[in-house]
Amino acid sequence: MSATAPSKRLFIKTYGCQMNVYDSERMADVLSPLGYAMTDTPQGADLVVLNTCHIREKATEKVYSELGKLKEMREERLSEGGSRMTIAVAGCVAQAEGEEIMARAPSVKMVVGPQAYHRLPEMVREAAQGRRSTDTDMPAQTKFAALPARRRSGPTAFLTVQEGCDKFCTYCVVPYTRGAEVSRPFADLIDEAARLVGSGAREITLLGQNVNAWTGEDGKGRAIGLDGLIRELAAMPDLARIRYTTSHPNDMTPGLIAAHASEAKLMPFLHLPVQSGSDRVLKAMNRSHTAESYLAILEQVRAARPDIALSGDFIVGFPGETEAEFAETLRLVEAVGYAQCFSFKYSPRPGTPAATMADQIAPEVMDERLQRLQAALNTTQLAFNRASVGKRCTVLVERRGKHPGQWLGKSPWLQSVHFTGDAAIGDLIELDLTRAGPNSLSGEPALQLEEQLAD
Repeated sequence: MSATAPSKRLFIKTYGCQMNVYDSERMADVLSPLGYAMTDTPQGADLVVLNTCHIREKATEKVYSELGKLKEMREERLSEGGSRMTIAVAGCVAQAEGEEIMARAPSVKMVVGPQAYHRLPEMVREAAQGRRSTDTDMPAQTKFAALPARRRSGPTAFLTVQEGCDKFCTYCVVPYTRGAEVSRPFADLIDEAARLVGSGAREITLLGQNVNAWTGEDGKGRAIGLDGLIRELAAMPDLARIRYTTSHPNDMTPGLIAAHASEAKLMPFLHLPVQSGSDRVLKAMNRSHTAESYLAILEQVRAARPDIALSGDFIVGFPGETEAEFAETLRLVEAVGYAQCFSFKYSPRPGTPAATMADQIAPEVMDERLQRLQAALNTTQLAFNRASVGKRCTVLVERRGKHPGQWLGKSPWLQSVHFTGDAAIGDLIELDLTRAGPNSLSGEPALQLEEQLAD
């Protein structure tokens, strides 16, 4: 299909994880040949897509609330003689609530699951003819084969290499909304990465629900895992940095751990969710690790890359969690010393085993535990940032800062770093880290600081 000049406005609101960010970018690519260009607000948009996430608490209610606002906006525009707004719901809530969304929200013309958004052009044409359509099929390989080539990239880019999950944690809807684990073919990934680098990407983050479960065959027909894919990508001369997320402890292979020692382009950062420090809670969650085995993995990773920054996920208030078991989580946080972390209150997801478990924790207890956990995590993050002061590192410039002459970039450890000096987006700048806060650091260009010291 040949692209037409942009004549229509597209607004996509993205909820949730980086994989949804990637999916939103690809939806824009799919719709571009129909003449759609991205806009920053829903006002005036011809097509609005809510790309939803089902992980967070009250996700479905938030979607319906947003749909109510869009309906009012749509009706107000029509009453003033404006153009018609087409509304679509995509992503994991669409997958889980497809027919219910159609029944409850007549203003929605399209409901499309995360494995079917390559069909958006056809669905848009059906909507233009007055028809409503739902597609929640889940053939991931079909989707990726049908997507057009990537059209653009900034200095950093996401690349989905794996989708779905076979782990069936008792609190999680991902196996039901994203399907079974599927790895994209090696050749397709190398081609897409090359296109991203060719359009300016200096850093690529490999994405997957369980990204380290990726497997494939390289160009010589040899079976490889994520470490083999990373080595192939590292051979691209203009690609400076590689990251990956989200990992599962079950799939941290010796080869992947060794890659953190051998591949200089693989950044010293690992996001490895643990969820709880209590073995009993972990078993009830159907996690395949214990607190001890998780810590053993981190010890191996640190042996391979001593300066690595560690990140994780935690859920507090899982059904039956006692105060003593929560204290085990706090002890694990102290033992690890996380550089970053995400923490959430347990939220029952319909259809998951945990939703019907006995001993659901009272909301006020979860609130209090979450506050204590986040205080502990904030302490370890600030300590990690403060320990970075005095280091010299390379920062990838991502955007301008809030002040004149200021820039914002990311350190190898995924810290936000502000600095002032001569730079451009996409530059790799040597900085001396000079000050640390809880969420970011300040730095000075290394040569500039050396000149000041010489004077």
